[in-house]
Amino acid sequence: MLDILAENPLVLLFTVIGLGYLIGNINIFGFKLGVAAVLFTGIAFGAIDHRLALPEHIYIIGLVLFVYAIGLQSGPGFFASFKKRGLRFSIVTIIVIAIGALLTLVAQKIMGLTPPSAAGLFCGALTNTPALAAAVETAKGLSANLPADARELYINSPVVTYGLAYPFGVFGVILWFFLCGKCFKVDLQKEVSEVKDESTKDTIYSRTLKVTNPAIAGKTVDEVLRSLKETGFVLSRIKKGNKIDIVVLSTILDLNDLIVAVGDSEAMERARLIFGEVTSEHLEQGMDGIVYRRIFVSNKEVVGKTIKDLHLMKDMHAIITRLRRGDVDIVPKPDMILEMGDRIRVVTHRDDIDKATKYFGDSAKAISETDYLSLSLGIVLGVFLGMIPIPLPNGLSFKLGFAGGPLIAGLILGRMGHTGKIVWEIPFNANLVLRQVGLVFFLSAIGTKAGTSFGATFKAGGWGLILAAAIITTIVTVTAIIIGYKYLKLPMIAVMGLMSGIQTQPAVLAYANQQADTDLPNVWYATVYPAAMVAKIILAQIIVSMIILS
Repeated sequence: MLDILAENPLVLLFTVIGLGYLIGNINIFGFKLGVAAVLFTGIAFGAIDHRLALPEHIYIIGLVLFVYAIGLQSGPGFFASFKKRGLRFSIVTIIVIAIGALLTLVAQKIMGLTPPSAAGLFCGALTNTPALAAAVETAKGLSANLPADARELYINSPVVTYGLAYPFGVFGVILWFFLCGKCFKVDLQKEVSEVKDESTKDTIYSRTLKVTNPAIAGKTVDEVLRSLKETGFVLSRIKKGNKIDIVVLSTILDLNDLIVAVGDSEAMERARLIFGEVTSEHLEQGMDGIVYRRIFVSNKEVVGKTIKDLHLMKDMHAIITRLRRGDVDIVPKPDMILEMGDRIRVVTHRDDIDKATKYFGDSAKAISETDYLSLSLGIVLGVFLGMIPIPLPNGLSFKLGFAGGPLIAGLILGRMGHTGKIVWEIPFNANLVLRQVGLVFFLSAIGTKAGTSFGATFKAGGWGLILAAAIITTIVTVTAIIIGYKYLKLPMIAVMGLMSGIQTQPAVLAYANQQADTDLPNVWYATVYPAAMVAKIILAQIIVSMIILS
């Protein structure tokens, strides 16, 4: 069997992936290793027989697909995280992760670790596979002039130390959640009852309001709302007497009119103060020919355009009242850019609903397909960016490589959305598949290559590496908990989500979600995740570069 696997890389590749997924789904005290098990399976195969090493191009292809897809998805959130509240907590996130990097440098000096081993220790203690990929790629570039054996060791060693550090990076954080909760005498259920769940504020409501405010009687909707910078709600239908129509900016408001507003709880209260009182009367769909329909955005002609640029009211007397992106419902704003795969609720006349459906596309097949022209072009741009030499002291230089170049290109292109007729974004489902395929290709290939030196590395200081990783994870976790709970005054359940995002670890987030019936951990996880992901990738490369040059 080993001979068959050694002679057939394709069989070996999917054997590692398949067994890895099987092992990753095993429930261990309520947790699963998930896709990370593919890495450990690859290491095991490589340790069994040195011939079971997958070709280098497999992990490079997987790496490029993975980091580029991550960049595309994280781009909008990464840049948006530096606005309002996100900026403050993104800075805290970067500081905490930087502490982990400094501790790694201290461990390297004390233990005499090789540069890539130190980077792998950092990535494993903070459980970040994209950072590991960046460290491997940087080590590969900086060790180009070394002898073949030394170069192979440099490339494989971060994967080995990552594998040793990873387990405590998951379970250690959970342990400190439990211990700090006991130390600070935290009552999570009481916290949830006292703190209004942030996800509740984001729930979208539809309310019918009766115009009783005499100050707006006789004015148009445009005149009433013009002074408000941001209403937070969308007006869809209005009933005057016995006739129902769609609300436009020129609609004149009269006393006792019934008007439908869509928005979150805060926006609904704002709308009530403007228009009058909430009424129980419901303006049913179909009344006076006004209907609404959920439509998939799959037409490339509208993707990348803002809602106001579509001129829906002028062209088809329609309005968008809700937008669902991924798993989140959003109140649409005029300057919001439509993305491929968005699901929008369009309100219009029955005669125009088919026209609106055709205009937006509404094709499930189209949103599951990938534009391979933009995908290929984006990756090529990223690879070229990764090839640009960046000067370093002593006449040396390094390159962003196959990890950094495509990641940065993905972040920028994901934020741009489109350039002319080229749409850089790819549908959410397609992005998810691309990421997963790239990730398992990378993990399986790099794991089998690292497995050949796993035994020797462990014997040379495996327990010391595990202890060093545990110390790094502990200090980073306890620091984040103290800052979040004691100084930022966040509830502990929110701190758990914050730390899960800093650790970029879904298993830790799953534990936080199990502790209380609230979506608060998910909100804070999403707040800091983009900054944490990018910071770790950059710092992993800096660790390799700084130590090599020292």
